[in-house]
Amino acid sequence: MSRVRYVKSVSKIDQIPEEHRAALAKVSERYAFRANDYYLNLIDWDDPDDPIRQIVIPQEAEMEPWGALDASNEADNYVAAGCQHKYTDTALLLVNEVCGAYCRFCFRKRLFMNDNEEVEFDPKPGLDYIRKNPQISNVLLTGGDPLLLSTRRLTGIIEELRKIEHVRIIRIGSKMTAFNPFRITEDQELLNLFDRNSTKHGRIYVMNHFNHPREMTLEAKTALDMLNKAGVMMVNQTPLLRGINADPEVLAELINELSWLGVPPYYFFQCRPTEGNKPYEIPIVESWTVLNQAMTMVSGLARRARLAMSHESGKVEVPAVTDDIIVCRYHRAKNPSNDGRVMLFRRDDEAYWLDDLVPFENQKPSDYQYRVPLAEGSAGIVRPEHNK
Repeated sequence: MSRVRYVKSVSKIDQIPEEHRAALAKVSERYAFRANDYYLNLIDWDDPDDPIRQIVIPQEAEMEPWGALDASNEADNYVAAGCQHKYTDTALLLVNEVCGAYCRFCFRKRLFMNDNEEVEFDPKPGLDYIRKNPQISNVLLTGGDPLLLSTRRLTGIIEELRKIEHVRIIRIGSKMTAFNPFRITEDQELLNLFDRNSTKHGRIYVMNHFNHPREMTLEAKTALDMLNKAGVMMVNQTPLLRGINADPEVLAELINELSWLGVPPYYFFQCRPTEGNKPYEIPIVESWTVLNQAMTMVSGLARRARLAMSHESGKVEVPAVTDDIIVCRYHRAKNPSNDGRVMLFRRDDEAYWLDDLVPFENQKPSDYQYRVPLAEGSAGIVRPEHNK
C-alpha cells in the first residue's frame, strides 16, 4: 500500500529557505500546519507563487488583522454535542478534527487549535438528535475530514445513519481525493462500505474540495473513478481564492476536468472573512466576474453551480451584478421565511462580505432588512480599512 508521510512542521521542508522557516513557524503556531509528501510533491518550488504552495504553506500575511475565527457564527447552530442543525432538512455531524492537510484559508481552522471542543468523537448525541427529528433527510459528515477516520469507525457511523428511515442522503465533506487519493484507491473495504450504503433508498455523496486543476493528478482521477463505480454521487465545491483559482482560465480548466469525470461543481464560495484569510480574499464583484467569465468556457452541465456566501443567516447567492447593483438571494436561509428572498445592494467593488454591502437606495427598509437577528458586530468581523 502506498503510504503518505505526514509533515507537521515547516522546519522539516527543505525547499523552504532556512531564513524563512522561523517566520513561517510563528504563523503555524497560531494556525496549524499539516501536509504530506504526496501533496508537497505537487508544488513547483521554483515558483514562489505556485498555487499548490499557496494552499498549504503558511504565509506571513496570515497574521494581518482580518475576520473572526467563527465568521459564520456556527457556534449558534449546535443542537447536540458535535451536531449542527441550521437548515430544516440538513444536519451536520462533526466527526473529526484532523484533515489530510490544512488549507491555509480554512473557515474552520479554529477546530485545529488546542482549546477546540466542538468536535464530538462519540457520534451518539448527534445520532440521537437526528433520530428524533424526521424533517432531517440529509446528514453531512464533516469536521475535519471524515475520511481520516478508520474505515471501521466510518462503518459504524454510516450504518447507524442508514438505520434511520428519514435520512435519505449521507454526505461526506472531504478533500482526501486531492490530498491523499490512496485513501480511496487502496482501501477496498471503504469502497465496499460505500457500495452497500449508496442505494436506491438514498445515496452517499462525496463533497470534494478541489481548488486548482494541478490537484487533478492521475491518482486523484483514479480515486474519483473508483468512487463513481462504487455508486457514490460526487460534486465539487471551492472558494474563489486569490493566487489560487481567481482567474477565469484556471477556474474553467478545473471545472472542465471535474465535469469530464462526472464531478460537477456544486458551490463556488465567496471566501469567508475568517481570521488569517486576508491573503486569499477577493471582493464579491471580482468573484462574480471571474466565475461568469469562466462559465463561458464550460459546458451547460457545469453551469448549474452558484456563487454563494455562507453567511450567518444562510447561504446567500449572488446571481447578478449590474453597473449599479449587487443582487443577492437567499438560496438557503436559517429562517425558512427568508428562503428565496431577493435583496438589492449598492454596487461596491471593494466589498468582501454581505455585511459590507449597503442597501440600494430605491428599496424600502422592509425589502432588504434581515429577518434573522445577526450577532452584534456581525460575529466580530474586522473590516477592511475602507469600510471602517
